[in-house]
Amino acid sequence: MTQYLNDLNAEQRQAVEQTDGPLLVLAGAGTGKTRVLTTRIAHILAQGKAHPGQILAVTFTNRAAREMQERVGQLVGNAVEGLRFLGTFHAISAKMLRRHAERIGLRQDFTIIDTDDQLRLMKQLLEAEKIDEKKHPARALAGMIDRWKNKGLTPDKISPEMVSDFADGRGPELYAAYQARLATLNAADFGDLLLHAITLLDQHEDVRGQYRQMLRYLMVDEYQDTNVAQYMWLRHLCGDKPNLACVGDDDQSIYGWRGAEVGNILRFERDFPGAEIIRLEQNYRSKGRILKAASGLIDQNRERLGKTLWTNDDDGEPIRLSAHWDSTEEARAIAGGIEELQRDGHYLA
Repeated sequence: MTQYLNDLNAEQRQAVEQTDGPLLVLAGAGTGKTRVLTTRIAHILAQGKAHPGQILAVTFTNRAAREMQERVGQLVGNAVEGLRFLGTFHAISAKMLRRHAERIGLRQDFTIIDTDDQLRLMKQLLEAEKIDEKKHPARALAGMIDRWKNKGLTPDKISPEMVSDFADGRGPELYAAYQARLATLNAADFGDLLLHAITLLDQHEDVRGQYRQMLRYLMVDEYQDTNVAQYMWLRHLCGDKPNLACVGDDDQSIYGWRGAEVGNILRFERDFPGAEIIRLEQNYRSKGRILKAASGLIDQNRERLGKTLWTNDDDGEPIRLSAHWDSTEEARAIAGGIEELQRDGHYLA
């Protein structure tokens, strides 16, 4: 049953076998982090440390979640059933809310509205409040409310310094009115899934205790891209002595524009005292020169935990630099290069 461990390098195996206590796996690009996560789940199951319903594994896309479940099934020799808490933050939160909807003022059959319905509802709200939608667009209101939800903020927690000049500072008022309309419709938007789950776990000790007791092992992928709300959600589920493993790369946090907080990964040791840190530095994707050039650039960043990628592969071809006026021209050049390679018969496997 432990044959799967033989295919791992030393650091990957250490990350898989370190099952208890808080663990941060700093995984550079192409170092096999997905393999580590899936093998870790399989190892916990194979060793009888937990059954599938006691494992929480969070990914950022539904596709990644499906792939992870398939890989786990292949490793343990059968299709794994019962991994109820393997999915995205929002998908898992939705499951929680369906079960405890009445605790946050909804019915179990609540509707999750899409972006179009969200904008339509906000336009109706602006019209009812006699606010010029051309001057203060519904899309701008939606973006502002989404940013607040990404920070885990309900309308009553918006501080004066957070208020913009949207509709003469009426943002919090409109946010509260929007949430009231959603409740009347027995509906929630995408951001509410996390926000309501945080409220549920924060205000209902019995529910929080139930999930903490149920979930024995917690794992999070792409931890560097978590936002404040996702961090709050995770902390509510963790308890004081969590078997928590977070995998991420502080050099690849690129989603600040949608609320990601790279500080979540940078302060991991402070948040979870006694945490083990394992670095996955052997790269299986790139040639030597690429890694050396990338390391030389990222070393200039002081806001990082630090790691140095290396490879057993050769150095490869010399790096060619290409300068462009802007991102649009750069994109055209890349697309043109891909088309040229295709014409020459080069295709991805």
